[in-house]
Amino acid sequence: MATKAKHATDAKDAKDAKDAKDPKGADGTHRWIALLRGINVGGHKPVKMVALREAFESLGATNVRTVVQSGNVVFDHPCAERDAAVLRERLASGLAETFGFDIPVLLRSARCFEAAVAANPFQGEAAEPAHGHVWFLEALATKADRAGLDRLKAASERWHLEGDAFYLHAPEGVGRSKLAAGAERLLGVAATARNLRTVDTLRGMLED
Repeated sequence: MATKAKHATDAKDAKDAKDAKDPKGADGTHRWIALLRGINVGGHKPVKMVALREAFESLGATNVRTVVQSGNVVFDHPCAERDAAVLRERLASGLAETFGFDIPVLLRSARCFEAAVAANPFQGEAAEPAHGHVWFLEALATKADRAGLDRLKAASERWHLEGDAFYLHAPEGVGRSKLAAGAERLLGVAATARNLRTVDTLRGMLED
């Protein structure tokens, strides 16, 4: 009995510790960032931001805000960080039903997004925000082709893989970068990239 009680106490302590890192707002919600893939690209999968905000609200989100047209959504939701997978599936399913096509969703809690920003070794080095990008990964890139990444890298470029984020500093521009074009394939997991201007804007909105 004592052992069972200890295990129950340890489990509760672990849960409380995780919740402490993902604090609730005054209204009992948690802040999230959803990064959508593949919308409003070359006329494919058109989604208006007003409609996107309304779709999130219909799925239980509040304080919904969007940044640019590529699908960046900051919102509050009752789901805690431990329920991220459930929330992601709910959002993806709801968006598909609303818009009539699949919209892959990469989800980050405020804590995880802040950690990814803080882990960027090239933060502040890019002369232009567009020269720095972060790929947010759907899962850990445990089978990433690091040698392949190095082969595609231009002499002026540097990259770094940590956790579920891939960082690229491309002084000559990401649009001209072979590494940027081939990164997702070589990482071996689904990912979506955002430039540092968008990343910094989203980070600022987490505090609003």
